[in-house]
Formats: sequence, C-alpha cells, structure tokens
Amino acid sequence: MNKKALAGRILIMAIIALLIIAVYMTIGVKFHNERFFRYAIKLRVPKMTAMLVTSYAIGTASFVFQSIINNTIVTPCLLGLNSLYTVIHTAVVFFAGSGSMLALNSNMSFAVDLVIMGIVSMAVYSYLLEKTKHNILYVLLIGTVMSSFFASIQSTLVRIMDPNEYDILLTSLVASFSNINSGIIAFSIILLAVIAIVLRKEIRLLNVLTLGREQAVSLGIDYNKSVRKLLLGVTLYIAVATAMVGPVSFLGLIIANLSRQMFKTFRHSWLMAGSVLFGIIILTGGQLITERVFTYSIPVSVFITVGGGLYFLYLLLGKRRI
Repeated sequence: MNKKALAGRILIMAIIALLIIAVYMTIGVKFHNERFFRYAIKLRVPKMTAMLVTSYAIGTASFVFQSIINNTIVTPCLLGLNSLYTVIHTAVVFFAGSGSMLALNSNMSFAVDLVIMGIVSMAVYSYLLEKTKHNILYVLLIGTVMSSFFASIQSTLVRIMDPNEYDILLTSLVASFSNINSGIIAFSIILLAVIAIVLRKEIRLLNVLTLGREQAVSLGIDYNKSVRKLLLGVTLYIAVATAMVGPVSFLGLIIANLSRQMFKTFRHSWLMAGSVLFGIIILTGGQLITERVFTYSIPVSVFITVGGGLYFLYLLLGKRRI
C-alpha cells in the first residue's frame, strides 16, 4: 500500500475517532444550563483523557511487543503485569483492609501499583534477558509462568478473605474509567512522554529489528541493547496504563491486529498510529455503550474481554487455514 493510501485511511480513522469523542462529550449535555454543562464536562474530560492515554500506552506497547517477539497473536499481558496488579490489590485488602489509606486513596494506590510493577518488571526482565542471553521466547515463557504464579497467590488470598472485603475488592480488579484523579492522568502523561523520548531511537529502528538479530547486527545495530530497552519500555507502558485504569486484557491484541489488517504495510509508524486510533475508537465507543445503553451495569472491560477472546480464536483459525 502506497503512502497516499495509508494517509487516507489514517485520516478516515481519525475522523471516526473524533466523531465518537464528540458524541461522548456532548450526548445528554444541556448546553443551555451553564452549571449542568460545566458539571458534565468536569466529569467527562478526565475519563476521555484517560481513554486517550490508555489507547496510546497499550496500542504502542502491544505493537512494539509483537514486533520484538515476531508474533502477531501475543500481547504484553503475557509478561504477568495484569496478574501482578490483581495480587497487589488483593494483598492490600487482605493485609491492610478495604478501609485502609492504601485502598481508599487513589493517588497512593496508583503510586504503589506503579512502583511495584515498575521495579518488578525492570529488575526481573532485565535479569531474565541477561540470563537467557536475550532469548525473547524464554522471557515470554517465564512471563507466562509468573502470571500463573501471581494468579495462584491471588486465588489463595481470596479463598481465606472475608466475603465483605472480597465484594469491595472486586470493584478495583475491573478496569474502570470512572472517577479517575486528574493528577494521576497528568503524571501518567508526563511519564509516558519521558519513556517515549528515551526510546525514540529504538522505535525508529523497529523496521530493522524485525528483520532478525543477524540482519540488524550486520547493519551496525546493537540488537541486544535495543531489544532490552524496548522490552523495558513496553512493561513500563503497560504498568502505567494498568495502574491508572486497571487490567484491560485483549485490548492490545485487538487493536494491533486490526491495524495490521487495515494498513497492509511493514512501516511501523503507520501501524502504531492505526493501533492507537483503533484503541480510541474501541474504548470511547465501548464506554459510550456502557454508560448510555447498560447504565454502568457492565464495565467496558467485559466487552473487550469477550470480543478479544472471539477475535483471538478468529486469528488462530485464520493462521491455521493458511
């Protein structure tokens, strides 16, 4: 596909995304009532910003991760960060109680999530890359084992937890874009921007890195260093998004593969832009349905999980036919 056609499709998707954002921000708003208008905007702007940040973080991280692994049906959730998030929140409620400051204060909860997930991801995966001699498949396998390990710990704590505490815990384990602190969003944007600046060189080299280690090295690229930095960047991006809104499983799989199918190109800049736009469309559209059709009774993460599971089966069956 030529550059003009790619630009045309990006423009169409951007227009669709802007239209959905406009509908979400204006539907049901009484513009003639200034107080009501200000109140509605005050509630919707943080949620809309959180969806944009989440789309960027997960869309970019998922695409980079698939490029590093050289597999289009894997997602960064295989690194175990979603399971680690659930363990952290379960442990806080189990040991400190649902009424503790760690559980009630959103800023403190975000800080704890981000610090623990950031330290674990940077320490563990840096160490694993060194021990496995930068074999990404081994790292992926160990990440899957870690996910099972964290899930087992969480399951054990839940079994002996007070039922009332467990009911309160469930609300924090489901991804939600409601009642997000604007300070958390601002900090997330700054952190993601810093990571993006640090990784700007490696992102530009993705087209070469996907050719393989031998080809990249022959072109003068430090393959191991670049892959290590990108993998750490992916884990930090996912850690920020997960700590901000909760685990959104399958979103990365959906938007990265939809982008590949729509933009039939090997240019990563176009594919990542498409992935982010698909994320905005899906999250904003899903949140609109959650609020206006189901009146908050079903969180948007449920639609993403169900749709992502079906889409994953479609991808598997499609590859098997090939």
